[in-house]
Amino acid sequence: MLIERKNINKINITSFQNDLITWFQQEKRDLPWRKDRDPYKVWVSEIMLQQTRVDTVIPYFNRFIEWFPDIDALAEAEEDKVLKAWEGLGYYSRVRNLQSAVREVKEKYHGKVPDTREEIAKLKGVGPYTAGAILSIAYGIPEPAVDGNVMRVLSRILLIWEDIAKASTRKVFEEAVRQIISHEDPSSFNQALMELGALICTPTSPSCLLCPVREHCQAFEEGVQNELPVKTKKTKTREVQLAAAVLLNEDGKILIHKRPSDGLLANLWEFPNVELHHPIQHERGNVMDLFENSLGLNVHLKKVIGQIEHVFSHLVWKIKVYIGTINNKMEENSEWKLVSTEEIEEYAFPVSYQKMYQLFLKQQRTPK
Repeated sequence: MLIERKNINKINITSFQNDLITWFQQEKRDLPWRKDRDPYKVWVSEIMLQQTRVDTVIPYFNRFIEWFPDIDALAEAEEDKVLKAWEGLGYYSRVRNLQSAVREVKEKYHGKVPDTREEIAKLKGVGPYTAGAILSIAYGIPEPAVDGNVMRVLSRILLIWEDIAKASTRKVFEEAVRQIISHEDPSSFNQALMELGALICTPTSPSCLLCPVREHCQAFEEGVQNELPVKTKKTKTREVQLAAAVLLNEDGKILIHKRPSDGLLANLWEFPNVELHHPIQHERGNVMDLFENSLGLNVHLKKVIGQIEHVFSHLVWKIKVYIGTINNKMEENSEWKLVSTEEIEEYAFPVSYQKMYQLFLKQQRTPK
């Protein structure tokens, strides 16, 4: 069901565009990916900003562009180095897809990011939002770039009561943007909608009195801005209990393991761990048995040094963290490595395992 034209007819589109873009040009944040309109940099920033806060992304973006300044550099980079540059941002499939798509751009489009929706949408990991963002911001093409911020803003401006948790609802908002987007400056228009959602038209307690387009907002006029957008709650996440261990061999080297090449956190490194299915398995002796039976590791677990909880979109890891030693001789291979505290810095770990390592380092510094 597309938005009724009458909602759009209630606003003066030209005046709305002018008020929005004028505010953006005066108040926009100084962000590193806004320094030029390089399609590659816009692309990298938009992939990073998915499910991640702007303040978090800035240092990652700067480092990523320093390491991989252009299409060629990222296309030719080793995956381990790319994962290391992304370490801590999470959702690692994003950067794998980015590198895969960049390689396609280099081979198929001679290193130039496509400037048509048909071509750019075929690239791996480039969905409707990312395609619209690159086309509008980098190339000045009036294409919608609809993310959560934009849906929230427009649900209030245009009084749209569709459930934004439904994938089909995106079409409603894309159609709305097509009807109101500035054709003179689509780059500023789309960025302004995103910026407005981030700074003013926030999920709770929107700052309506500071809003540059308040007089165009139908939700404000009717006093229902706090009721929009409509968003149904997600289903409950699954909880997984894990026991993980920082294990040292007789030379003081740490055992690390490479995760499988597909699935959750693919190809990242971790400390050995086992899933605990029953309460009895939480006992230390039983955890050691699990390490031997599941991983073939003969270990001695000295003690628990902490608990970590890590929340994914669909599950929660609750990790009991041990410190211990490995008793059997380890043959290193592509999946298992013994590394020093200096060497471990070269490997990319998920956030949960970075936290484990910090617990270990803190334990090492604590006087005995």
